[in-house]
Amino acid sequence: MKARLSAWIEALGDLFWLRPALIVLGCIALAQAGVWLETAHIAGYDASSPDQNWGYSGGAEGARALLSAVASSTIGVAGTTFSITIAALSLASGQMGPRLLRNFTRDARNQIVLGIFLGTFAYALMVLRTVRTVQESPFVPHLAITGAIALALLSLATLVWFVHHIAASINVETVVDAVYGDLCKAVEARTLDEADEARPSERPYANAVVGKGSGYLQAVDVEGLADWAHEHDLTIALRVRPGDYVPSGYPVAFVSAGGGDAEAAISRTLTFGRRPAALQDLEYSIRQLVEIAVRALSPGINDPFTAGSVVDHLGDALCRVAARHLPTGTAVREGRVVLVHPVTDYDGLCDAMFHMIRQNAAGSAHVLGRMLDVLARVAEVERRPDRSSELCRHAGLVIAAARRDVPDSSDLADLEDRFRRIRAIAPAAGTPRA
Repeated sequence: MKARLSAWIEALGDLFWLRPALIVLGCIALAQAGVWLETAHIAGYDASSPDQNWGYSGGAEGARALLSAVASSTIGVAGTTFSITIAALSLASGQMGPRLLRNFTRDARNQIVLGIFLGTFAYALMVLRTVRTVQESPFVPHLAITGAIALALLSLATLVWFVHHIAASINVETVVDAVYGDLCKAVEARTLDEADEARPSERPYANAVVGKGSGYLQAVDVEGLADWAHEHDLTIALRVRPGDYVPSGYPVAFVSAGGGDAEAAISRTLTFGRRPAALQDLEYSIRQLVEIAVRALSPGINDPFTAGSVVDHLGDALCRVAARHLPTGTAVREGRVVLVHPVTDYDGLCDAMFHMIRQNAAGSAHVLGRMLDVLARVAEVERRPDRSSELCRHAGLVIAAARRDVPDSSDLADLEDRFRRIRAIAPAAGTPRA
């Protein structure tokens, strides 16, 4: 239940209209409160008195003109600004990938800006409907109109800030840094301070369980499923992990012989969605960074500097992992293994980081050299022999690609020197495999 709730909260961030709608409702309530305070005369306050009114002090005609100007200008600016924003994001998606547009729509700052413009518009309309002239039993809500002026000034400041923000946010280095920040948070959340339970060699294959849902697996309630398996004296081996696409009718787990409705219990703990989510998927941000690098290496863009920057950030993430332990995917209750589920291991992390970049940078001596440098730096930080061997394996794959596709002998000799430095730091892992 906790995992499903977390996935639901994660999905709320994708709703671009949610925060603006809440701000609009808040501005409507603020307008109503301003009008009510005008008529309540709390503690002898009278906004129509020149001695007590420090805000708007004009008449009804001026109030209507002012509120009309605020309403029309803010809704016009909101429409124009976000039309320009969508055009800019469309151009940026061609360079960095359409899947990264989700990061822009999830940005709370963009949503709040839209909410301020629309909220100011709604506020002005709500106050405008209460203004009455002499022929209509005169009423001018001075306090509420003063609030409209304040919101108009706030909208003006927001417009200036938003132009700066959107110009900076579509810069590729800013995007890489933002995604890298998400990756650092995922590393902190999905890795352990201490070593996890050892993964058992034997798994239950008695009964296959077919899941009721389909789509991208976003979250798994591991603790809840482990408690259920312990309660019914079962051992469950999940076959899917967050980030996998699960087709209909696919056996998602194997369960040892025993009682209990395993199909219903497992289905309750799996949360599916229409797209992958970063909630429990350590490789989600890695794939986003790799997509930026691969697109930068395409012939239409040809930006090896961006690809090199991505490789640097991926290497820093591996340095952060060096001091931590990756989970083994084993849940134990009272000394007995009750649940085994797939998880990302170190080899999988390195494969996700480097395979596609190496394959698309086969002819770029700059990017291949940057990959060898990064692998060497990570190898100096890493202290575990098995991880060092994995880094050396990827270095072997990089130099093999360079020997095959780099035509210039000077460039190749430089790459060979960098590869020898890695071999001096980390032992070879045997023949590189694909």
